[in-house]
Amino acid sequence: MTPMHYLGASLVLALIVAVGMYSGRQVKSAKDFTDGGRKASSGMVMGALIGTLVGGASTIGTAQLAFSSGFSAWWFTLGGGIGVLLLGLVFSKPLYESGITTMPQILTREYGRESATIAALLNSLGSFLSIVSQILSGVALITAVSAAISPTAATVITILLMLAYVVFGGALGAGYVGIAKTIIMYLSVGICGYVAIRLMGGVGSFLNSPLLPHDKYFNVIGRGASVDLGAGLSLVLGVLTTQAYIQAVISAKSLKISKKGIYLSAFLIPLIGIAGIFVGMYMKINYPNIQSKMALPMFILEKMPPLVAGIMLATLLVALVGTGAGVGLGISSVFSKDLFAVYSKKKLTDRQSLTLTRAILVGVLLLSALVSMGDMGGFILSWSFMSMGLRGSVAFGPMVAGIFFPGKIHKNFAIAAIILGPTITLLGKFVLPSTIDSLFPGVLASILVLVAGYIVTKHKMEKDETRKEDKISV
Repeated sequence: MTPMHYLGASLVLALIVAVGMYSGRQVKSAKDFTDGGRKASSGMVMGALIGTLVGGASTIGTAQLAFSSGFSAWWFTLGGGIGVLLLGLVFSKPLYESGITTMPQILTREYGRESATIAALLNSLGSFLSIVSQILSGVALITAVSAAISPTAATVITILLMLAYVVFGGALGAGYVGIAKTIIMYLSVGICGYVAIRLMGGVGSFLNSPLLPHDKYFNVIGRGASVDLGAGLSLVLGVLTTQAYIQAVISAKSLKISKKGIYLSAFLIPLIGIAGIFVGMYMKINYPNIQSKMALPMFILEKMPPLVAGIMLATLLVALVGTGAGVGLGISSVFSKDLFAVYSKKKLTDRQSLTLTRAILVGVLLLSALVSMGDMGGFILSWSFMSMGLRGSVAFGPMVAGIFFPGKIHKNFAIAAIILGPTITLLGKFVLPSTIDSLFPGVLASILVLVAGYIVTKHKMEKDETRKEDKISV
């Protein structure tokens, strides 16, 4: 890093801090903090969705996996784009018109408080793993650009930036900062992808490289159909059941405005993955002995002018910070609204509720930092896929049933599905062979329990109706 690198990085960080402080001044109530007070434009919805979903896993993590496995790395951003598209096509209207602000509120309304509490805790665990993956990305980035900074110091820096990202502005901050971040990030990673292709002399050079076997590097299911399709399914289900993305949908001024932001996000999210893949494969050909997680940071340092490299590196840092902070905001909203507000007998004022939500957010991020300081190892994307899959196995089936089949399934079956899905998913990680993604049996078990619940509940309702008619005839 030279003075010009630091100058470029400082310009981006100063811009993000300024936008974050501006958004903080717009927060007048707890509602503004958690769902933006329904003031968001389509650009802010897009900024919140992309700003939260496209972070370290989508950039540094994608280039890392592409270094080792090629186009299999596309599943994080491709699956994310498909998930966001389904969010707009199927779920945005019922979510927006329901009046809810958190995912567990859907479950409470349909199955009772107990189901929502269990889902909130299990879903938050999955979200927590996502924050951990972003911190790991931050450590990889910071230690790549400065050997003088230890992993522990890099963790502290990443967490402090996450706190600054949303602790003041909340959902509004995620939206405002997300717009600024999205513009700079797409320019940065897009330029990197273009430069990688140009330096290689075109896409054909990648195709002809002996270091990139076709069956592995140019195959979206190169790691195995179950593994890669499972990874894509993890993203789809994770997006549909994560509080941060639901918050973005309901933060808009109207449903029409919300959908515009959603569809634009669905189009843009997969594109950034392609750019990262070509960077990862370029580094595999030209720097085959580096640590795979350093592929994108090293490419920027080696191939970009210092001022531009500084801007890009800071943008990557802000990207992963935004994702971690946005997910942390979702967890804090769930804990304050669906746990504390429900089980505490103390009635909080709006100001106290806002303070509580911020305090929980700080606690979640600090706990994530402590966990991240251990020897986590492995691929950054593996933590992200696990996070998304766990969230989806907890809530997807019960949420869909609650929205589209209200009153059709008894709460006991919903609770069983909420517990069984993630339990099988987690156990499967240790029991099943690596060629089988445990998300498939986990989600299938959850859906089968709900189907059984639908049949049993329907039979009971028909029986009760028959008895009622018999009484009337007598």
